[in-house]
Amino acid sequence: MRKLKLIIFDVDGVLTDNTVYIGPDGYELKRFSIADGLGMYLARKHGLQIAFVSGRPSLSTTERAKELQVADVFQEPTEKLDFYNQLKAKYALSDEEIAFVGNDLVDLRAMRATGVAVAAPGSPEAVLKEADYVTKTRGGFGAAREILDLILKAKGIDEEKQLD
Repeated sequence: MRKLKLIIFDVDGVLTDNTVYIGPDGYELKRFSIADGLGMYLARKHGLQIAFVSGRPSLSTTERAKELQVADVFQEPTEKLDFYNQLKAKYALSDEEIAFVGNDLVDLRAMRATGVAVAAPGSPEAVLKEADYVTKTRGGFGAAREILDLILKAKGIDEEKQLD
């Protein structure tokens, strides 16, 4: 984990609890973890790039990314591996410098390409088998923060130094 420079997070099921609230007018709401947001702020502060990927376009995801100043956001119902490869080229990174955090079958190709594959609990068995690490915390309840804290710790940045 010390080599990681870019962490790509799937949105639904990793940054959210995999639930979408849709009103009668089509208005959509998603629940995001504040702890995950602080983890991303701290990770960026210490040089990590953060990206969001989702196969389901959502204004809620767009707003959350904007709030967290995440510039690399891909929301298309296409192959997530394409976005992975775009970011890999954009930042001139090797697979070993990228982590992908996913939770479902559509994440498998990107997880297999990456240096560190992470899954959230409750993922299908095929996803759990591909994961180098399965978070103890569920998606939407701090799973992103958990993995970001582990990465920062692996880089020698303990919790008390994260705010420095």
